[in-house]
Amino acid sequence: MNQRCVIHTLSFIISFLFMNVSLQVMGKKTDFILKSDCPPSFEKSTDGTCRLVNLYQFYNSVQGRGVGGTQTALPKHRDGFTPAEIDLGRYLFFDPLLSKDGSLSCASCHQPDKGFSDQRDRSIGVTGEKVVRSAPTLWNVAFLDKFFWDARATTLEEQAIGPLFDPKEMGNNPTKLLQDVNANKLYRELFKRVFPQSNMITLTQITRVLTAFQSSLISLNSRYDRYAHGAHYVLTDREIAGMNVFRSFVARCAECHQPPLFTNNQVAVIGTPEPEGMPFDVGAEKTFNAKKLRGGFKVPTLRNITKTAPYMHSGGFDNLFDSVEFYTKGRGHAVPKNESLQLHWHIWEPNLTKEEIQLIVEFLGTLTDESLTPTIPAFVPSGLPVIDQEYQLSITKHNNNSSATGNGE
Repeated sequence: MNQRCVIHTLSFIISFLFMNVSLQVMGKKTDFILKSDCPPSFEKSTDGTCRLVNLYQFYNSVQGRGVGGTQTALPKHRDGFTPAEIDLGRYLFFDPLLSKDGSLSCASCHQPDKGFSDQRDRSIGVTGEKVVRSAPTLWNVAFLDKFFWDARATTLEEQAIGPLFDPKEMGNNPTKLLQDVNANKLYRELFKRVFPQSNMITLTQITRVLTAFQSSLISLNSRYDRYAHGAHYVLTDREIAGMNVFRSFVARCAECHQPPLFTNNQVAVIGTPEPEGMPFDVGAEKTFNAKKLRGGFKVPTLRNITKTAPYMHSGGFDNLFDSVEFYTKGRGHAVPKNESLQLHWHIWEPNLTKEEIQLIVEFLGTLTDESLTPTIPAFVPSGLPVIDQEYQLSITKHNNNSSATGNGE
């Protein structure tokens, strides 16, 4: 073997060892490879970071000027992360190591096959008890500047810390979290690749890569989006009729659920009922110390809404028809008698017919797009089960489907 071949062979071996970490899990060897390419719909900039590319970015913005048309610019997207940061965040997101007892991961309450929610009225934490509110979807969170139902966080990093250290959710604390992650050789090596100047994994690094992963969760390729970009044939006549009711001044749905994100990212008081036996939830009043926001919650996106039942902050409605019908039953009809709420002015009595409600529901079905769902790791560096046996089966099914459609790793 000549000298040039030896050099090339050694270079290949060194590169392979640098990019791969092996782990023996349940008798299976798996290699952890941090991706070098950006996720679909992102392009790599000259600085090595990923930038979102989408048709909506070429339209004019009408934010703050009432209801926009179908071709409306997106707000600023939180990007600028490397492919390796995004992929490391993916492993952490699915790893129960982040919780107090290794029983819950971020994905326990934000499951990709359930619209990045969990299809529970209220999520279940490490104690085995229900938390106060339902798990909101994570699709398109990179466009937002308010997080949680009560809008108490203003960045994705702050949003990540909340569940980690909430005693009723993941139940961890900063000291134990950092001890556990730094004690894991695989994570130390993976973090060293992403943050080569640091010898220890820090909380800032953990929240950064979790933010990087969540910033890649983009859902903007639904049938509605194709319609908005000019392919009007993709929606049925009934779906178009539903869109027209949705955007009408009578229904006023689009006043708060503004396209293209189908949220205005504001807090609104609409007077939704609490579950039987539960105390009244003051919502954003506590966050902003504002009486006028008592009972107020962040306007959720309607993207992939068909995947995230039950609905509202406490899962009070099992289906979309009942959720939409709530708005036509009378202003404040579900507000407790001992509460005097300052209901949003768009909450009135539109008197929609059942047919009009059904048309809206059919239109909402056009907002479903899971084409960029990330691949769920079968294994994570801690060696812990990604979630549970039932979810492991769904992972296999999901990844097989992704491979069949060309979306796998």
